[in-house]
Amino acid sequence: MPLPPLPLAGVRVIDFSRLIPGPWATQMLAELGADVIKVEQPGIGDPSRHTHPRYRNGSVYFNALNGGKRSIALDMLSDAGKEVAARLSRWGDVAVESFRPGVAAKLGIDYARLSKINSRLIYCSISGFGQTGPLSNIAGHDLVIQALTGAMGCAPDGSAPVPGFQAADFAGALFAVIAIQAALAQRAKTGAGCEVDIAMFEALYSMCFMPLSSEFARRAGHSGEPGLSVFGDNPRYSTYRTRDGRSVAVSLLETKAWREFCDAIGRPDLVSPDETPAERLSSHGERRVAYHDAIARYCSEHTWDELMQKMQRTGIAVCPVASSADALALAHVEQREMVTTVDHPGEGSIPQFVNPLWRAGLSLKHHEPAPELGQHTREVLEALGYSAGEITQLTTEGIACSSRTEGRH
Repeated sequence: MPLPPLPLAGVRVIDFSRLIPGPWATQMLAELGADVIKVEQPGIGDPSRHTHPRYRNGSVYFNALNGGKRSIALDMLSDAGKEVAARLSRWGDVAVESFRPGVAAKLGIDYARLSKINSRLIYCSISGFGQTGPLSNIAGHDLVIQALTGAMGCAPDGSAPVPGFQAADFAGALFAVIAIQAALAQRAKTGAGCEVDIAMFEALYSMCFMPLSSEFARRAGHSGEPGLSVFGDNPRYSTYRTRDGRSVAVSLLETKAWREFCDAIGRPDLVSPDETPAERLSSHGERRVAYHDAIARYCSEHTWDELMQKMQRTGIAVCPVASSADALALAHVEQREMVTTVDHPGEGSIPQFVNPLWRAGLSLKHHEPAPELGQHTREVLEALGYSAGEITQLTTEGIACSSRTEGRH
């Protein structure tokens, strides 16, 4: 029985974006079946091509975010390059850009211009703070955005450690994918494209209802106290040290889980028979020290490996904090097929994350490797209707560049 077509099969995406939010969003669109054309600056390409660590030649970062795309190297500062970009936009269904507000207009690829060329075009801008507002001119760096959402400032001791994950970048990317799919569904009904203004700040901010919950209550005229205490101040939702000096994360918020844990360590006296749902998410008042000491003692009596085995056996969520090597080596990752490999023509066999939607038949399980810079320039220009002579002129003048590996996969 033939497999059903992927949901975005036949959709063309013109990707003018760089670094994380745009490229990760467009890679997901490619995994959902879209044909993604990545437009890059000749000779340089996406800056993420040059980051460390590296495989044999290319960046791990770039390869993780640009699989399954075709690359065209195009000088959009030239009039001829702007014309190629216009043809791409006329040909495409979706355009994605991640420049600072105003830069796309200077390059001639803003929505006002491209929507006149293609009224069905869905145009998605991803920026730090959006296209308007007093913060819109600020560069969209993840750390600054996380700082302003309130997410970094909610630690009970007032500290603001640098986060280990680019939450704003990926939140912006996810909202972009959702918005583009919604816009495609809307266009199917109306026939018209639209402009989508994705601010990474707004995307992450909308997820911060827990750190901002007390302020919401105060805005409505209430005290906001006691507040949610799940960010380290709650001893049942914090990190502890093991006997071998490593860290574990303890998540025992539910009364049932707490009762099972206390029974397992021989401390049923720590269970409050009348604990309310609200108390589970509090700092636990006078019981806090006793809870903390009991959990700390239990963790300190076991090694990281022992706690991992106990968690798998009992289901009690006292979970070892994994290093990058630990995380890739988890049996769960292997069994769920969360990471696979791709045969890259220049790098050999390299790891690749698997889109979790593949099980439902909604995405590819294995996508093509990330392209070389300009690898598909010639074939894309031919698809746009340029003659062989015109393509030679564009490449000779350096307006469009082809890599030596074009057509290799």
